[in-house]
Amino acid sequence: MDITWILTIFVIGFLGSFISGMVGIGGSIINYPMLLFIPPALGFAAFSAQEVSAISAVQVFFASLMGMLVFRKGGLIHKQLVAYMGISIIIGSFLGSFVSNSLPSAVINMVYAVLALIAAIMMFLPKKGSDAQDVSKVKFNKPLAVILALIIGIVSGIVGAAGAFITVPVMLVVLKIPTRIAIASSLAITFISSIGSTTGKLMGGHMLLIPSIVLVSASLIASPIGAKLSKKINTKMLQWILALLITATVVKIWISILF
Repeated sequence: MDITWILTIFVIGFLGSFISGMVGIGGSIINYPMLLFIPPALGFAAFSAQEVSAISAVQVFFASLMGMLVFRKGGLIHKQLVAYMGISIIIGSFLGSFVSNSLPSAVINMVYAVLALIAAIMMFLPKKGSDAQDVSKVKFNKPLAVILALIIGIVSGIVGAAGAFITVPVMLVVLKIPTRIAIASSLAITFISSIGSTTGKLMGGHMLLIPSIVLVSASLIASPIGAKLSKKINTKMLQWILALLITATVVKIWISILF
């Protein structure tokens, strides 16, 4: 087995998990394209889309778990928000995955592109919420949170991707949740939603043992580092990092559709 190949997979997993812990977006929007394109570019065998999807699901599960545990120690996870949005996202993702079976690939790709574009626009809108870190003082519109999470879940289920990259913008802009609490709570919600997707991928037979172990190892190291760093970085800087990541994703998606 080529040690260079293992190191390549580890570095990809480390970067995705580090960003996941820092800005609360799961890491799959980073890992997916890198796992798909970097190994063959370096002369290694290419993974299929199904294999990348499967090992990314495992990485997101462990990255969100480790990041969530770090933020939990700091008391930044809003348990009530996680409960309302987490349950709603799971229900929505089941509905979305059922609907996706009857939709053509072009429609699914367009749904994903529009979703990412909305997320990017939201990140550049002014955030008027407080920057408080006392979870007990943070209030939110519960019916609105449930409805928005259901919509995110449905769309995420349709495109087969985690909805974490739009969950944080929705929390920040619409629900007015403080940045650090939004990031911590998003990781908890992503962890909940990833349980089903990871189980499904394991049952689907596309899981590759060695790359999965390497990615999980990277997640166990990098995600807590990212989460700890997130607590120290200025919240405006965190918002800009997230905005740039989502914008890069939008550009990539729309280029693939239009060209």
